[in-house]
Amino acid sequence: MADNHVITIMRGYGSGGRTMGKMLAEDLGWNYYDRELLRLASDESGINEELFAKADETAKRSLTSLFRVQRDCLDGSVIPPDSDDFISNENLFRYQAKIIRQLAETENCIIVGRCANYILKGYPNVINVYVHAPEKVCVRTVMNLYGLSLEEAEKKIHDTDKRRAEYVRTFTGRDWQCADDYDLCIDSSRMDWQKCIRIVKSYLECIE
Repeated sequence: MADNHVITIMRGYGSGGRTMGKMLAEDLGWNYYDRELLRLASDESGINEELFAKADETAKRSLTSLFRVQRDCLDGSVIPPDSDDFISNENLFRYQAKIIRQLAETENCIIVGRCANYILKGYPNVINVYVHAPEKVCVRTVMNLYGLSLEEAEKKIHDTDKRRAEYVRTFTGRDWQCADDYDLCIDSSRMDWQKCIRIVKSYLECIE
């Protein structure tokens, strides 16, 4: 792991965090993982990828479950196939966490979303980035990207960010917009993508 570097990216919907992640991965020559993690977790567990997609960033759990997941996702524990909870949202998260740790231990990569910053907490050579932008900028981006009206774009952003917040809170107990959980918080509306990438690369050079 000592020679590997990982950049995790959490992002507000419409801020372009995924775009930045892809461009950064291409620039660095690293692998990029977003929804690809669902396929890898499916291959690892034998659970249908569609189940991972349905549970992705939508989970809600009790406090008791929350504390158990927080503990188990750090020690690599997964629920065995003979358990009734094998295909529960909790176990789907554990398998994704297992894949994220495996990637961090074997290669340089960019990982977008899925609580990767929390899962890799304490790992060396990990940079955690949060990408955001003012709501009006995100709304305009989503309107142009999907051909939506102002009201439709606002609803899509609010619904998506709400689901992401619930997912992060369920499995980490954290507020996903808390600056304490990130090394860099970047307002993507204030500079072009190349400048955003240079900032992250400069930070990477400082810890290498």
